[in-house]
Amino acid sequence: MTTISVNGTQHDLGDIDETMPLLWALRDRIGLVGTKFGCGIAQCGACTVHLDGTAIRSCSTPVSAAQGRQITTIEGLADGERLHPLQQAWIDHDVPQCGYCQSGQIMSAAALLAETPNPTDADIDRAMSGNICRCGTYLRIRAAIHTAAKSGKA
Repeated sequence: MTTISVNGTQHDLGDIDETMPLLWALRDRIGLVGTKFGCGIAQCGACTVHLDGTAIRSCSTPVSAAQGRQITTIEGLADGERLHPLQQAWIDHDVPQCGYCQSGQIMSAAALLAETPNPTDADIDRAMSGNICRCGTYLRIRAAIHTAAKSGKA
């Protein structure tokens, strides 16, 4: 029996193959589809979630690695109806075009701000370098991260 904690809620996944990527457990077993499948080889960042507060690629992390740990997905980032400062900054800066990569971008940015509350451009570029945006909204992403950092609530 496999059980994982996602966004503060325990989820019994039943008798599954523990080598199943966490991404598919989140999307197909639990129904949290905000985390996206991009490349399947941990290179694009679309599948980024937090595992005990650290940004990880869920497409290459087996469910077994998440047992007994806290998983946070994009659905768990907001505080009820109140958006996370990054989510609001994303809206304010009109960051997404197609939007496909955005949940992974936001999750990576949230991990950055948790570790570095007032990042420089270089800090942001370094932390976000593993998240690919085909639409190329990188300057708006950086601006949104700075805005969220200035809010003091991220």
